Amino acid sequence: MPRSSNRLNSKTPGRRPARRLASYGPDRTLAWQLSSFVLFFGMWEAAGRWPVSAAFPPFSQTVVALAEMAADGSLAQAYASTLQPLVIGIVICGIAGVGFGIGMGLSRAVEWFTLPVVIILQAAPMAAIIPLITYMYGIGLTAKVLAVVFMAAPVVVMNSYKGIRNTSPSLVEMCRAFLGTRRQVVAKVVLPYAAALIFTGLRLGLAMGFIGVVIAELLITPTGIGDLITYHSSVAEYSKMFAAIASIVTVAALTLYGLERLEHVLFPAEIRGA
Repeated sequence: MPRSSNRLNSKTPGRRPARRLASYGPDRTLAWQLSSFVLFFGMWEAAGRWPVSAAFPPFSQTVVALAEMAADGSLAQAYASTLQPLVIGIVICGIAGVGFGIGMGLSRAVEWFTLPVVIILQAAPMAAIIPLITYMYGIGLTAKVLAVVFMAAPVVVMNSYKGIRNTSPSLVEMCRAFLGTRRQVVAKVVLPYAAALIFTGLRLGLAMGFIGVVIAELLITPTGIGDLITYHSSVAEYSKMFAAIASIVTVAALTLYGLERLEHVLFPAEIRGA
């Protein structure tokens, strides 16, 4: 009788998922990720060799063109121009956007007046506003900074607002039970609990900022990475055009991945899941 019960226990369905989950360790996950990159770049190379279009270069030619642009300094010079409005715009969103979102979360009056506007801005096609920015502020640095702010600010504000509003009510009540003042509740409970969502908003705002600065350089003034894309497209150097596009995608992806890993280090899982 004990033997039969052991056999039954060994075949219980609850143990199979455990073995299945254990097989997907960090090494196996990394192998799957690397294989996906190999598959993607292999398909890119095959499509360029076919070719699917005369303007679609193979992956190998794109890598060579990227190395040439890095060696002659044109890539570094382009990024020096692109990152300036991006950094300024994200700093503005980090100060004004986060502060505005916190104000919306703490004050019902501010929320009532401003939340519909922020929702509309978040849903609106902000790229369509960039020509209007050009008409009002010209083609200088100010216009590109405003393009970054208009793209990133709604995401930063909404995440900051949701971080404040999603604070655990039990923690707030516990602080009040210990005779905590409103300032102490905000400083010691609400803001620490909302910090993870605020950080997530800044990370997503940076992603939107990358989109905004490239669109601004393509539509407002030919400088930076946008200038490289436009110029090499106009002279039919498609491998360098794709190299410029691939470089900005790679920089954005690595930056956002680094911020995501930093978020996992700084904030516990229960707060990140809030």
